[in-house]
Amino acid sequence: MARRRKGAPGTPAEDGSGADGSVEGAAVATDAEASPSLENPEAEAADDYTPTEMDGDMFGGTPGKKAQHFWPSAKRLIGLLRPERTLMSVVIGLVVVSVVLTVVAPRILGRAMDVIFNGYLGRRLDPDVPLDQVIAQARASGNAEYAELLTKAEVVPGVGIDFDRLGQLIVIVLGMYVAASVLMWAQGFILNKLVMRVVYRLREDIEHKLNRLPLRYFDTRQRGDLMSRVTNDVDNIQAALQQAFSQLVQSVMTVLGIIVMMFVVSWQLALVALVSLPLSGIIAGFIGVRSQKLFAAQWKNTGALNGHVEESYSGLELIRAYGRGEEMLVEFDDRNEKLYKASFGAQFVSGMIMPAMTFVSYLSYVLVAVGGGLRVASGQMTLGDATAFIQYSREFTQPVSEIASVANMLQSGVASAERTFELLDADEEEADAAAAALPERTEGRVVFEDVSFSYDPAEPLIEHLSFSAEPGHTVAIVGHTGAGKTTLVNLVMRFYELDGGRILLDGTDVRDLTRHDLRSRIGMVLQDAWLFEGTIRENIRYGRLDATDDEVVAAAQATMVDRFVRQLPDGYDTVVDTESGSISAGERQLITIARAFLASPSLLILDEATSSVDTRTELLVQHAMAALRSDRTSFVIAHRLSTIRDAHTILVMADGAIVEQGNHEQLLAQQGAYHALYESQFKGATTA
Repeated sequence: MARRRKGAPGTPAEDGSGADGSVEGAAVATDAEASPSLENPEAEAADDYTPTEMDGDMFGGTPGKKAQHFWPSAKRLIGLLRPERTLMSVVIGLVVVSVVLTVVAPRILGRAMDVIFNGYLGRRLDPDVPLDQVIAQARASGNAEYAELLTKAEVVPGVGIDFDRLGQLIVIVLGMYVAASVLMWAQGFILNKLVMRVVYRLREDIEHKLNRLPLRYFDTRQRGDLMSRVTNDVDNIQAALQQAFSQLVQSVMTVLGIIVMMFVVSWQLALVALVSLPLSGIIAGFIGVRSQKLFAAQWKNTGALNGHVEESYSGLELIRAYGRGEEMLVEFDDRNEKLYKASFGAQFVSGMIMPAMTFVSYLSYVLVAVGGGLRVASGQMTLGDATAFIQYSREFTQPVSEIASVANMLQSGVASAERTFELLDADEEEADAAAAALPERTEGRVVFEDVSFSYDPAEPLIEHLSFSAEPGHTVAIVGHTGAGKTTLVNLVMRFYELDGGRILLDGTDVRDLTRHDLRSRIGMVLQDAWLFEGTIRENIRYGRLDATDDEVVAAAQATMVDRFVRQLPDGYDTVVDTESGSISAGERQLITIARAFLASPSLLILDEATSSVDTRTELLVQHAMAALRSDRTSFVIAHRLSTIRDAHTILVMADGAIVEQGNHEQLLAQQGAYHALYESQFKGATTA
């Protein structure tokens, strides 16, 4: 299921589910949550296996589904190789030369067999009797086949095997095979290099594209789907270009070369050998259709089992707390049994393809061997040609099988390319006007003038909203879930563009500023504490990369981080990651606050920044945040009203509109919406 942020149904985030923390220039201290959803375990499970064609629907973005527009996508995929066309020409040339050497070698080896056979026949003949006389005597005695055999063979009566000639032919054949192998290695080396360069550029384009996409794009798509496009699909494209392309060219060239050589040697036997082609296609198609359905069931059950396992480990504490271990084991056994049956059927049916293809290959081999023997015995072809043809017939089935295998790989690669191109073709953020510039330090006066915005034109959210936030003031925004609180600050950050009105920062329309210039003056702390893999020192320094160690420590001291960091064995060099258990959730949030403190922005946005902090720590943080907000405008989104009592202005929002405005005492005196919120939070506590 698509992950939606909190807010009105069908709309992006409201009330602190987080914005994109990777947007260039923003001093963002946290990011959206990264925990997998348990509502649909199949959608995000099975991270450790490679999905295939049949499980694309289940995993929301795995490579392997059939391309909807195969040829346009295939053409564009090949177009990625255009900058490397010189090297591609070299690769194709090497493949062609290698294949020519490979398919010609059996014919020369057949000549070596002829040298041996002719020497064997010549040694048994009387050297004093001319060959023409021997042939005439054979015909006269009714042995016409022997006469035809001597006519076709290059026999010298009384002369045995010409070992010099035989040695030359063997050396030539070995040299051709060695040269073909070296050329194939060379083309593989060059192809690997150019494909890596193509994929390098593709990954670079994707990364740049992601940073140019609006937040709306991420709100309307599954996280797993996007990750799959960036990782699995690109890997699949690399495999298709690196393996499928090389094997396809080589296999097609080999098949064509072998067919040509078979017709050169004997067109009659060539027709017999080619009978296996349609027969192999019928068998592969007949079994493939049935195995595809079974594989679909296999991957469906694989996803269900992996989803159950993921749930079991993610919710292990809850399972043990409620004593549901036995029930989870029963469920696991049931899903495991279904997977076993589905996998056995899929592997059994698909495993019939190779034996069937092998049978067709042997059938063709027998027909060719018998037919070739009869033609040699009748003098219609030499033993060397028959030997060469049998070798061709044996080598013919391998590239045919490779073409079928490569076709599936190529189809999968084109499907991945299609999904990647969809990402690259997505609508980007509106171009920056860059008509104005702000000084290095701004006062931070924010004015909303008749602002209107909606995620869906059919469902208005904010309409004709106007208010101002004075420099150095703290503006708290409260209201029920979906009221538009987070949307309000996202508009300040230009994560979304306005439908009407304008937002002014120190008298300058934010749309006249570059996003980097705007966001570099804003610090943002979200309710979901996001830490990057690295040390605590590096995570704090993310707020300002040129900060010194002393400045990092000062920021940590001001935000109460230093007090617990000093107790860690490695101190500020303690390594944390997105799921690190070495520090608590509250401590992680404090680190993100220190990150924003270090950034020293002109405008500060706190979206439920203390939601993960315990009551005692919250009091300490409030003092630190008061110092942080002392000389800058601050927007504070809060559910706990105790955290915003000292705000200069409190905006009470409902359905995208400001229904009340004032300080804590003024709003309580009005006995309105704020008073009702306050009473709902504190009346129970007072009664208790």
